Amino acid sequence: MLSYLLQRLGLAVVTCIFISALTFVIIRLPPGDFVDAYIANLTASGSSVSQEQAAAMRVEYGLDRPVIVQYARWMGRVLQGDFGVSMVWRRPVSEVIGDRLWLTMVVSLAALFLTWAIALPIGIYSAVRQYSIGDYVFTTLGFIGLAVPNFLLALILMYLGFRYLGLSVGGLFSPEYVQAPWSWGRVWDLMKHLPLPAAVLALAGTAQLIRIMRANLLDELRRPYVVTARAKGISERRVVLKYPVRAALNPFASSIAYLFPYLVSGSIVVSLVLGLPTVGPLLLQALVAQDMFLAGAIVLLLGVMTVIGTLISDLLLMWIDPRIRLEGRA
Repeated sequence: MLSYLLQRLGLAVVTCIFISALTFVIIRLPPGDFVDAYIANLTASGSSVSQEQAAAMRVEYGLDRPVIVQYARWMGRVLQGDFGVSMVWRRPVSEVIGDRLWLTMVVSLAALFLTWAIALPIGIYSAVRQYSIGDYVFTTLGFIGLAVPNFLLALILMYLGFRYLGLSVGGLFSPEYVQAPWSWGRVWDLMKHLPLPAAVLALAGTAQLIRIMRANLLDELRRPYVVTARAKGISERRVVLKYPVRAALNPFASSIAYLFPYLVSGSIVVSLVLGLPTVGPLLLQALVAQDMFLAGAIVLLLGVMTVIGTLISDLLLMWIDPRIRLEGRA
C-alpha cells in the first residue's frame, strides 16, 4: 500500500508539472496578448493608446520577455504562493478569486451531497425492485434529468419563482447582503439561497448516478456469492447491503476525480444564468480578456484538483473493493 501511494504521489507531481506547462501554453495560444485585447476594447469605446504606452504596459506585465522566461517567472511565483496580479482587476489574483472560490466550493459541495443523497437510495431501490412501478417512475425521471440542460431548468425555475411567487431567485445573497461583511446574518441568507442552485447543479449528476448505481447493483446481485448468501438463509437486507452495494459504489468513488475540479469551477453556464458569484464566470471573463495570470491560476488550480481527485479516487477504490487490492498484489 505504501509503495503504491508513493508511486501515485510521484506520478501526481510529474503530472502537475506538465499541467502547469500546458496551462501556460493554452493561455498563450490566442493571437495577441492582454495589451492587444485592452487596446481593442479602448478603440471600440472611442479611446486610443499610443505605441509608447502599449510598450510600457508590456514591460510592466513582463509580456516583452520570451515565453520560456515568462513561464519560469510565473511558476517561480506560483511555488511561493503568489499567483501574480490580475491584469483586468489590477489586484492580486488570490484576492480576486477570494470569496468566489469559497462560494463556488459551498455551492458545489451542496450539489455533490444532494446528488449522492438522492442517487444512492434510489439506485439501490431501482435495482432491488427491478421493473416495479417505482423503478419505472425513477427511470423516467432519470431520463428527463439527463435530457434537460441545467441552464434550461434554471431559467424555468427563475420564471416560475418570479411569475407565481414574486421572488428573485438569482444570486446567492439578498441585495442588502451582497457587499456586506461576513456575519451570521449573511451566512443564514446564503443558506436560504443555496438550495436552488444546488438542486439545479445536482439534477443531471443525480440522474446519471442513479442509472449507473442501478446497473452495477443489478450486475452484482447476479453474482454467485449473492446466490450462496441467500441459500445460507442470510436476510435479504444484509445480503444486499453487505457486499453488493459496496462493490457497486465504485462509480461514486471514481466520480471524485472529476468532482474535485468541479468544486472549483462549478457550472459556468448555470452560474451566468443564475447570477452566481462563482469562479466559472470569472474564468470566462479572464479568458476573453486574455488575463493570463488570472486565467492561468484558475486553469492550473483545476488541473491540480483533478490530479488530487484522481489520487483520492484510486485510494478509495482500493479500500471499497478488495478485488482491486488483490490485483495490486498480483
